[in-house]
Amino acid sequence: MFHIKQLELVHWDFWRRFTLPLDAQIITIVGPNGSGKTTLLDALRTLFALRCSGKRDFRRYVRRADRDFAWIRAVVANVPGGTGKRPFFPCIHDEVTLACRIRRAGGDWTRDYAIVDGNVAIEQLEEAGDWAGLRDYQNRLAWGGLTPAIAKVLSLEQGDTDKLCEYSPRALLDLVFDVFGDKEVLDNYQAAREEQKSAERELESIGLDLDRLRTQAEAKRMEADNYLEWKQHSDEAHALESEIVPRLEVAELTRETEGERNGLARLREDVRRLRFEHDAATARLDTVKSERDAARGALDAARATEKAAEAEQLAAHDALRDIERLLDEERKLRDRVASEHGADALALEAEHADAESAVAKLVAEERALVQRFEEKTEALRAARERRGAPSDREVSEFRAQLDEAGIAHSALSDVVEVTDAAWQAALEAVLRPYRHLILLEREDDRHAAWALGERARFRHFIVAERESAPAARTGSLAEVVRFAAPVPRWLCDLLNRMQRVDDAEAARSLPRDAEWITRDAYHKERRGARHLGRPSEFHFGELARQARIAQLGSDISALDTARRALSPKLDAAREKVAGLRARLLGLQSASLLAARSAEFAEAAAALPAARERGSAAEAARDVARREVEGLNENLRGIEVESDRRRREIDDSGRRLRELSQESAPRRAEQARRLLRLRSRRRGMPAHWLDPQELAQLTERYGDTRAARRELERLRTLLARGDWITDPSALTLRERLRDDLTKREQDYAARQGYCATAQRLTDDARSAYIAKLRATVRQYAKNLRALGELAGVGVDCPTPHLDNDDLSLAQAGLDVSFDFDRKGAVGLNDGEASGGQQVMKSLILLIALLMDDSRPGGFVFIDEPFAHLDVANIDRVGRFLGATRAQYLITTPVTHNANVFAPAQLTLVTSKKAPGEGWAPPIGVLKRAR
Repeated sequence: MFHIKQLELVHWDFWRRFTLPLDAQIITIVGPNGSGKTTLLDALRTLFALRCSGKRDFRRYVRRADRDFAWIRAVVANVPGGTGKRPFFPCIHDEVTLACRIRRAGGDWTRDYAIVDGNVAIEQLEEAGDWAGLRDYQNRLAWGGLTPAIAKVLSLEQGDTDKLCEYSPRALLDLVFDVFGDKEVLDNYQAAREEQKSAERELESIGLDLDRLRTQAEAKRMEADNYLEWKQHSDEAHALESEIVPRLEVAELTRETEGERNGLARLREDVRRLRFEHDAATARLDTVKSERDAARGALDAARATEKAAEAEQLAAHDALRDIERLLDEERKLRDRVASEHGADALALEAEHADAESAVAKLVAEERALVQRFEEKTEALRAARERRGAPSDREVSEFRAQLDEAGIAHSALSDVVEVTDAAWQAALEAVLRPYRHLILLEREDDRHAAWALGERARFRHFIVAERESAPAARTGSLAEVVRFAAPVPRWLCDLLNRMQRVDDAEAARSLPRDAEWITRDAYHKERRGARHLGRPSEFHFGELARQARIAQLGSDISALDTARRALSPKLDAAREKVAGLRARLLGLQSASLLAARSAEFAEAAAALPAARERGSAAEAARDVARREVEGLNENLRGIEVESDRRRREIDDSGRRLRELSQESAPRRAEQARRLLRLRSRRRGMPAHWLDPQELAQLTERYGDTRAARRELERLRTLLARGDWITDPSALTLRERLRDDLTKREQDYAARQGYCATAQRLTDDARSAYIAKLRATVRQYAKNLRALGELAGVGVDCPTPHLDNDDLSLAQAGLDVSFDFDRKGAVGLNDGEASGGQQVMKSLILLIALLMDDSRPGGFVFIDEPFAHLDVANIDRVGRFLGATRAQYLITTPVTHNANVFAPAQLTLVTSKKAPGEGWAPPIGVLKRAR
């Protein structure tokens, strides 16, 4: 940088005009307070386009002179530097004149600057008129070495130059970079960072606007969807009301009409078939009746023959019995005659009592046999007449109560017929719990019947709900059963649920959850498998009735045999009693035998003929009995056939009546349905009746009732819902959707721009950090060089710098000083003395102005020796003398004389005397070489 060689002031403050030589390294400006030391420095600052000290500016100084103009002119060195370039090129002289002209213009003061080659006087400058503006002038000075950073240093406030050590590390780092750093790099970084922040702020603003727009677009989308949903529901409701429901009604009426037409046709066919079956059954019944009448006639004749044979046999038996009795009396009389003379009367009495007791016992046994014989005979007669299965007393008594109350009913055994005898045992085992089930003929009698059952504590079911048995499932137990009347539905389900298998091994092929039963009544259900027990007697069907008839016949034969075996014993016992009674009355046996000898002889002669007659009569009776039994069996078969034919006739008649009762209302309803169909179909377009379209409508809505429910639901939904009915919602949705798309595109573009700005900021920050590191290294180098000149150890480590704003914001320049090897002290740690503080500030200040490419330069220092002792003043002086810069130092007149030791030129200022218009010129003291 250049040195100042001469300064000329005109009308500056209270100085009229004077010229000062400044061609020295260290220039001391001395004078009392208020004598113009700072005023002189502010003149140099104004000349170099710097800010004046404090709150002063150039206008303050020129107003005091009370003139319309002022001049500040300096002659500076223009010597080529180490690079061979002159500071003020294209000025080629070794000296250059810098001038500042200040004039009043329209009530304000303006400045004009000039840089002229050589040492040019003010008058010549006024005539030349080659003036430059402030910016151009500052650019020329910066090219000459007075950069804005150095200008900032030269503009430090009075007293701040010796307080640089009190700066914070961050403030010192900023100052160092301002002086040494590349302004363009910092500007690029700051511009990039501001651009990034601006882009981020803009991106954030666009993002907020985008979110708001998304919210609005979503709201409008929901409104549009609401409108579309309302429109869809409204259109569908209108279509249902005006088209779909009528079409479905027509389609449904058409299907119903066609189905009913087919149903009525089937009904007529069923009526014709049933009438044919009824007539055929009637004809067959007439034939059976004729056979029955013939069988009954033959049976009556056989029974008459049987009775005649029985009467003949009884007569022959009685005759044989009478003969045998007479012969037995003869034998007894003979035995009595032989033994009556040795009888003991007491023993005879005891024997008579025992004989009477035996007779009484045999009479009781005979009565019991006769009673059982009559009961079995009655049961046999009931079985032959098909009067139902046998029941216990409780059931019989309760059924009698139902008959007395006028409640028509039947037992389950009355309506069950087993069609396969092989499965009789299995069916009996399954129906054993329900063998006494009571079926009411009229459902209205159920409450009265239940009341009777409650009073009688009847333990069996009383069922009023009955229906015709459905078709049996193939292979089920219901397949071997035929019901003669309606039965409970659960009973049919029970039998239909059981699959018939021959044995448990054959059930392997059935599904796991299937229910099955074997012929031997081994049953498997969901709870497991068990044997139901084979019944000892059957209750259901013809097989059970035939088994009961056979058993009853066997029982009657056994009872008859027992009675016949008991009769001789009873007769013998009675005869014994009579004989004993006669012996007790008197011993006249011999006379009796003699008196009846002729009778006894006649009986002995008639015995062979009586026996032959009895055998013949018994054989005839057996033949007649077998004939009756055969005719009875034939008649029973005829009765079974007749009963079956009657049931067929009753069933077909009942079904005919039911079909007749069903047919009339159905035909009337079909007529009304046809009228409704014609009325609905009248005026409909042809495509409304298209089968494919109707099938689609049916698949979507079901039947007419479902369509009406859907219509009612839509009406309720439209009435109660909060709907948007304005179609402009669609336009707003599309408009906001387009705006949102454009805004999203803008947001994506700004994101890309923000990423680019961030990348550029990172690049600019990297360049700034690199330059900052280089600046710190240069400044540390300057500090160490100055420290060596001052005999002070200076350490300035490079701060840790990462490529982020936070690291840059927290970075600082921690400079430490080592005075007299007493240990390093920091910038402002309070451990350094006042002289050491001044030395630290001077080292920090001068290091800012050192530039290897532009050595030299000048420095303004206000009162650096204040509060220093003599030794420190000398030390500071030696330090200043060892550097190559030009120093303009102010000092008050109160300091020690040692402050002038390093000065090569001393300028002495004086105060303006009271009453004088101008201050005295500045005195100049130049040290002799």
